[in-house]
Amino acid sequence: MEHELKTLTARLLAQRWLPRNDRLVRRALVDETFRLELDRRLADVGLRLLDNPYASHVGVALQAELAEPVFGAGREYAASNLGLGRDEIALLVIIWALIVLPKRERQVTRRELVDDGQTDLFGGDKPVAHGDTVSGALTEASLIADFGPRLGGRTKVRNFMLGKLARLGFIERRNGLITEGPLLDLALDYRVMADRIIHGTLGEVLAAAGHPLPDTNAFAHADRLADVLPDEDETAQEN
Repeated sequence: MEHELKTLTARLLAQRWLPRNDRLVRRALVDETFRLELDRRLADVGLRLLDNPYASHVGVALQAELAEPVFGAGREYAASNLGLGRDEIALLVIIWALIVLPKRERQVTRRELVDDGQTDLFGGDKPVAHGDTVSGALTEASLIADFGPRLGGRTKVRNFMLGKLARLGFIERRNGLITEGPLLDLALDYRVMADRIIHGTLGEVLAAAGHPLPDTNAFAHADRLADVLPDEDETAQEN
């Protein structure tokens, strides 16, 4: 176990995120003793494991009380410790709302992108799905047309802002499509953001641009339940 713990800890530090279906990650998610030791080692250097059962990756982040001592000296920390400006954060939140919120609704109701909700009587018994079966894509052209003028211009969004979000791991860009990156659902706090976006000003802005968001009533307690229920997908694979 010692070698596996050392290996997993080093990989998390070096690679920033790992897929949930990785062998050592799966062990950390289902083996309580292994997880406690991993958490202890990360805590010794001021880190914590980012583990959202609805995300397809895990990662590491600073413990909350160390964010100010580590990043507080830099001016950019007022907006983001990743060097993102306000317009880039606004674009990130828009993309999160358009990809993660509909994805979460599908995950909670155990529906896939091609499912109309009527084809599987036992869909609610399925494990939580990850990846392309539930996570949709945005076209760069429509995103830029709808929001580019509000965020500094279409050229800036296409050539600079989207590229930066892709390099940081929030999104992936392929053939004119924007899809979820490893950090999009992992690093942004769903519980804090979802209700504020849907019932706040941004929800109205998105709806006016032709992007209505799902109602939170059907899955408002999704992440709270995820804390107390076993991760069915990982447990099934381990067993």
